[in-house]
Amino acid sequence: MASRVSELTGAIRVRVPTLTSIPLPRAVDRRLLNQSWPVTELAPAPAGSGLKPILGDAGAPLIGHSLDFMRFGLEWAFRSYERYGPVTWTSAFGRRIIGLSGPEATQIALVNKDKAFSQEGWKFFIENFFPRGLMLMDFGEHHMHRRIMQQAFTRDRLTGYVGQMGPALREGVAAWAGNSHPRLYWSLKQLTLDVATRVFMGMSSDDDAGAINRAFVDTVRAGTAILRYPVPGGRWAAGLNGRKVLERYFAANLPEKRRTEGVDLFSALCHSTAEDGERFTDADVIDHMIFLMMAAHDTTTITSSAAAYYLAKHPEWQERAREESLALGDDIPDIEALEGLHTLDLVMKEALRLVAPVPSMARKTVKDTEVLGHYLPAGTLVSVNPTINHFAPECWTDPMRFDPERFNDERREDKSHRYAWMPFGGGAHKCIGLHFGTLEVKALLHEMLLAYRWSVPSAYEARWDYVSLPVPVDGLPMRLEKR
Repeated sequence: MASRVSELTGAIRVRVPTLTSIPLPRAVDRRLLNQSWPVTELAPAPAGSGLKPILGDAGAPLIGHSLDFMRFGLEWAFRSYERYGPVTWTSAFGRRIIGLSGPEATQIALVNKDKAFSQEGWKFFIENFFPRGLMLMDFGEHHMHRRIMQQAFTRDRLTGYVGQMGPALREGVAAWAGNSHPRLYWSLKQLTLDVATRVFMGMSSDDDAGAINRAFVDTVRAGTAILRYPVPGGRWAAGLNGRKVLERYFAANLPEKRRTEGVDLFSALCHSTAEDGERFTDADVIDHMIFLMMAAHDTTTITSSAAAYYLAKHPEWQERAREESLALGDDIPDIEALEGLHTLDLVMKEALRLVAPVPSMARKTVKDTEVLGHYLPAGTLVSVNPTINHFAPECWTDPMRFDPERFNDERREDKSHRYAWMPFGGGAHKCIGLHFGTLEVKALLHEMLLAYRWSVPSAYEARWDYVSLPVPVDGLPMRLEKR
């Protein structure tokens, strides 16, 4: 019975917006967003320290501000920043959380010179679903695992991955021809999962693809469940079930990967060896594969969806990008050809600025520390928020406007501060697969440009659901026309 409930609720979650995304009159939204709560200190600063206490508010009883960020995303982040500045605190998911926003506060946390910020913050949200993922590791252990994993993302490996993904993307994009009005986000999500299955696992998609995709969705969204208990039909329970599905899937295929050395990522992790002979255990490989598969196809889906949306809204940029793609001819592009698609570079970077795939990064203070003169007590959850950096007026010209030229060599507004633009994170935990992700998004958009023109009504504005990673509430309805 419980499995039937989970199956039914899973189907509903794909087709129906979350409760926090249900449209309400704008006046109601404004009232919810602007509701005020008593301002208090997180903790008094130590006497004689010269530090300031962190100001913030707890929000609504019990739920705090959990629903506010899910519903309002950037708007709520801007409101909090304007009210309290770059260092504040809030209450969500039953915990007090320090928020760090803006380039200077971000740099202190991510450079982490005094090792006061650990990855423990992620464990509160996702350890039950992505245990032992690279993002959850700290210091020496993280360095060792990253050193081994880096062998799976060398230039030679990336060249091989591009060769594998090209035919899969061309075939997948061509299959959309029978649907002139797709919900593009879901089409892209299935396609990026197909590519991850082929390139990362060296296998073709099969009848399990739908279940695997659903398992990834459920595990990602579970981390921000307000009810953090496995109630049948709830997000927490769905995430735990999704994790079991993924473990079985990878464990069943691991022995063969150990026996033969292939060109896929799964095989690379099974055979990678550090200079000192250190290798991943079977459990390490499964944990890393689940995390990398999630990161590879979730963040790629978000980035390609955002880029496709802005190309639909700005057809002049779509035509400019198409001209460069057409100039490559009909052959599936290799890594050098993809790297030469300059317009897609600009568009993708701007899409990543406007819709950061990972809108916040969790940390935990392991000792008392300070940021910009504010006292942060040990043992506190911290949320580093790159979304504010991406719109900081001191870094960006007219930051709300879609303007890919800001990344051109003549302007390079992303160089205004080391942490002005940080869709891949920063510091020691900067995304290890950023080059792979960039190549996949460019390859996917290239195939779309060759096969179709796409558009949205002029009045249409995408709305993003921030329950976990940003997802278009309506699935991004799009009009596709074959070229």
